[in-house]
Amino acid sequence: MLSLLNPSFSAFTPKTNSTNHIKNRNFPTIVTCTSSTFDHSSPPPITATNSHRNHDNIKDEARRRRSSSDNHNFTAKYVPFNAAVDSTESYSLDEIVYRSRSGGLLDVQHDMEALKKFDGAYWKALFDSRVGKTTWPYGSGVWSKKEWVLPEIDCDDIVSAFEGNSNLFWAERFGKQFVGMNDLWVKHCGISHTGSFKDLGMTVLVSQVNRLRKMNRPVVGVGCASTGDTSAALSAYCASAGIPSIVFLPANKISTAQLVQPIANGSLVLSIDTDFDGCMKLIREITSELPIYLANSLNSLRLEGQKTAAIEILQQFDWEVPDWVIIPGGNLGNIYAFYKGFKMCKDLGLVDRIPRLVCAQAANANPLYLYYKSGWKEFKAIKANSTYASAIQIGDPVSIDRAVFALQNSDGIVEEATEEELMDAMAQADSTGMFVCPHTGVALTALIKLRNSGVIGPNERTVVVSTAHGLKFTQSKTDYHSGDIPGMGRFANPPVTVKADFGSVMDELKGFLLSKSPKYK
Repeated sequence: MLSLLNPSFSAFTPKTNSTNHIKNRNFPTIVTCTSSTFDHSSPPPITATNSHRNHDNIKDEARRRRSSSDNHNFTAKYVPFNAAVDSTESYSLDEIVYRSRSGGLLDVQHDMEALKKFDGAYWKALFDSRVGKTTWPYGSGVWSKKEWVLPEIDCDDIVSAFEGNSNLFWAERFGKQFVGMNDLWVKHCGISHTGSFKDLGMTVLVSQVNRLRKMNRPVVGVGCASTGDTSAALSAYCASAGIPSIVFLPANKISTAQLVQPIANGSLVLSIDTDFDGCMKLIREITSELPIYLANSLNSLRLEGQKTAAIEILQQFDWEVPDWVIIPGGNLGNIYAFYKGFKMCKDLGLVDRIPRLVCAQAANANPLYLYYKSGWKEFKAIKANSTYASAIQIGDPVSIDRAVFALQNSDGIVEEATEEELMDAMAQADSTGMFVCPHTGVALTALIKLRNSGVIGPNERTVVVSTAHGLKFTQSKTDYHSGDIPGMGRFANPPVTVKADFGSVMDELKGFLLSKSPKYK
């Protein structure tokens, strides 16, 4: 398998069973930045980069290399989510709007006819040519797909930490030892600027806010309700752009590592005595009265960035489609974002199918699972109970309709994980060299259950999406291994206290070695 840092440019070289074509192929050159004016006659050009650098910074260099030939004719707009074919309702992305006239969700709709003027081979080559570069803004895994994300934004307005391009690794030992699989992969979206996948969406949203402020639109700051990771991403990107940010956090319900991020980045942090759903209700009321831009996934801009993780997975597999992708779900925007990324690749000819999607929920916050088990008959919001997977402790998800659409159109499944199951799965994963978050434990539990029931076969290529870094959740890991969680700890590995003498240490080491290898008997 090829990593994202060594992609295959199959548009320019024929596929073979040998690896020689990887070493010998010619790589396309870097694509220059496109501006906000349009030329309907030509595609985004592929032009060589001058090897002699001036003393410009990377934004200055991108601006200097821009020319009238760099223009394109790609556009995007807001439309009501899943609107009727004959619907004419739409809004410019430069409008501040979160709901349709009927009160429903919005979606970002791209001009697919314009994008289809260029075939799948073209888009593969274009995206592959930008990987691993420092050319502004294409060093970002999100903005390397700019034409599919926010095609009309000027590169000067983009706020990016070169997020994305996250690791997709073969979970060999976990796959073989715990689920009997030889083609299990983990997409580690937690290896990102603020430690979670939320960076992928926040770079898009804050970039658009930056554009709106330059257009003198009434946006004083940006606000969100959060279970931790959204606030970390929002505060970081707003701090980078010099935009005030406000975060509403449920008191005593997020980890210290998550709490300190918005504090360190200078956000106004409001700790509120309610749960996430209560915070969400408040922020929606506040943003309707004050010139504060709403940054939650009710805002469909974020999903445009998050969908690039799906495109990255295909890119990292040399544009081959996995059989399954398993995603933890709370507010449920991410499952739709992945569907949207896969679907765009299929519609534009990069691949010929999409994977089956699985949404994994904590049993203590499982409204989508209950809806799925009822045969999609009736959705009921619930009061979410406390879960170690705190970022998905949501009982009334904003993107419920989006999630159902994605699952129904990908032959998808919903699974759940109890607290003991998700913590055990996290510990099992860590014992094989990973260091995952509890939410990834939820997704791994779903995998284990679907393998045990035979739904997922032993040879089916499966990707588990890890949404945050385990370092954000060290307290839950400490509690698990220390035996501080009643009824849990089947795979605990507590430290052993030993006297400071040779004999005591040797006794412990002999016992350890004997348990690991019979040859020491």
